[in-house]
Amino acid sequence: MAGLGRRAVLKAMMACGTVAAAPVLAQAQGGDGALVVLDALPSKFVASRKVVVWLPPGYDGVSRRYSVVYMHDGQNLFDSAKGGQAWQVHQVLASLIASGATQPAILVGIWSSRDRAREYGPAAAVEKLAPELRASLLGDPPVPGGLPALSDQYLRFLVEELKPAIDSRFRTLKERAYTFTLGASMGAVIALYATVRHPEVFGGAACLSTHWPITTNFNLLRDPDDMRPVRIASAWFDWLGNALPRAGLLKLYFDHGDATLDALYGPYQQQMDGILRAKGYRQGIDLLSRVFPGADHSDAAWRSRVDLPLRFLLPVSVAL
Repeated sequence: MAGLGRRAVLKAMMACGTVAAAPVLAQAQGGDGALVVLDALPSKFVASRKVVVWLPPGYDGVSRRYSVVYMHDGQNLFDSAKGGQAWQVHQVLASLIASGATQPAILVGIWSSRDRAREYGPAAAVEKLAPELRASLLGDPPVPGGLPALSDQYLRFLVEELKPAIDSRFRTLKERAYTFTLGASMGAVIALYATVRHPEVFGGAACLSTHWPITTNFNLLRDPDDMRPVRIASAWFDWLGNALPRAGLLKLYFDHGDATLDALYGPYQQQMDGILRAKGYRQGIDLLSRVFPGADHSDAAWRSRVDLPLRFLLPVSVAL
């Protein structure tokens, strides 16, 4: 993995992609923790994919267990694999831990696949759309009848396969109160969907620049008079209004900018904030909803503020 410098990169090359063998861990240099790479992780539910696990500084030196943050679009988190600007989220968290701003935690970066839009689109909402909306959801020309969403299968991979594998191989705190998920754009959509679908597994979600319209058909989004994105988002909000647990069970972080694609998100986020208030969520307690004027829809923007959701989800006040 290019560009990691002194940070330890530990490759656990699994025979036939199995996760049964335990990796050999080593102390990272430079105090930035260690990365364990799981290549071509297999699944009964979705296509195989790479998963990268970051272990915090001192992992090998103590016997404690750690909270875990499952992060989507993992190829953008630790290195610039797609040609963009990586979040370097492990450096951010290492700095927060060193300063005492957060508790130590394990990060799990899950790479997305070529079916990203279908895996990250919330199936419970997509399946309620009228056929003509489903047909145009992924792009032009429309797919007659639309392609089925794969997010419920992705969540089965996450909940039934990946989390048990991580819990069995690393010293994790397995309980929901110490298990979180984080993503940006469509990654934020699936982070929220995972948490609402499985509140028995996840204690909270961080959603940066949530792509509320769901559609990746940008022809729809470019036309301000096209109401189809609003209708698609309405199905999503209807489901959230019914399925979202009342306050007291989850911690939820949301943010957005007001430039490029983020310029669309303000009214949608206000609608979501209204749903949260009606459910009893309180700003600064179990909800943090922020707006960043001038911020655009980019990895660089998310990197610049990812410390905020990490602080919110991983406070040092939590008893471990």
